[in-house]
Amino acid sequence: MHSISYERARDVAHAIELGSMSGSKFIGGGTNLLDLYKSGVERPTRLVDVSRIALNAIEPLPDGGVRIGAMASNTAAANHPLVRGPYRVLSEAILNGASAQLRNMATVGGNLLQRTRCYYFTDPAFKQCNKREPGSGCAAIDGFNRIHAILGASPACIATHPSDMAVALVALDASVRLAGPGGERSVPVADFHRLPEDQPQFDTVIAPGELITAVDLPPAPFAARSHYLKVRDRASYAFALVSVAAALDLQDGVVCDLRLVLGGVAHKPWRAVEAEAALRGRALDEDGLTRAAAAAVAGARPFQHNAFKVELAQRAVLRALRTAGGLA
Repeated sequence: MHSISYERARDVAHAIELGSMSGSKFIGGGTNLLDLYKSGVERPTRLVDVSRIALNAIEPLPDGGVRIGAMASNTAAANHPLVRGPYRVLSEAILNGASAQLRNMATVGGNLLQRTRCYYFTDPAFKQCNKREPGSGCAAIDGFNRIHAILGASPACIATHPSDMAVALVALDASVRLAGPGGERSVPVADFHRLPEDQPQFDTVIAPGELITAVDLPPAPFAARSHYLKVRDRASYAFALVSVAAALDLQDGVVCDLRLVLGGVAHKPWRAVEAEAALRGRALDEDGLTRAAAAAVAGARPFQHNAFKVELAQRAVLRALRTAGGLA
């Protein structure tokens, strides 16, 4: 039998002390970790409960931005007045994720730490998985890879990142605040998740013992004119086949700046910088939108069962940009 201990952290310093011990895992809402523990994918020897730490405030920042505490529930973050209006794309993304029951339990910090999505990773019956057992191979490459990556994959892993919220946070230039044995630091959400490369066992750049304390949203001129589009197999409670977070700063019909980020296509939220460049500084017209959609999937390398994602992503980009720009 696999033995496990449970301890409740009093505050951030206590959580870091407990979380730095070998075999420890932080648990907040538990909506992802417990599933993986029950299936045997995660094998912690100590659960450090951080759910009672006072990290659930959602408050304005002096620079005009907003700070969302890591223990705020997904429901609270999506519906808070400081988020729902000024950062529409984030509210839409969170409300497109999971179910109402899960959003009530899941935390903002935990949402960012969801493990990447792949049947062959979450089911230990499949022995080949470099994410679970480095060096064992990747069963998905020659398997049923309909949900897998078309961008940024490696010969070691083709899993996709599951968070809707993270896709919107990248579009908003948000940062993750971390506290750990080495002190505090801030990491852009765009750099928080990793591409698989030759170490797919690491999903993020978080260090051992580090705890997410908050997410900071900066004031962004493109935040108000934004939209999150999620394409999935059923209307609710399903991961994205493809998703798009689009945010535009328009002045007299000209795109001054924009953010375009795709979900469901890579091991991390995929910022489409070439597509942004195709639209920046020009009128928001159909020619520009078509160029941007094509640029968003430039370099895509689909596998046997997911070639449909290339065209699906282009169509989703077109629709998201039209909606954000008021053309839909």
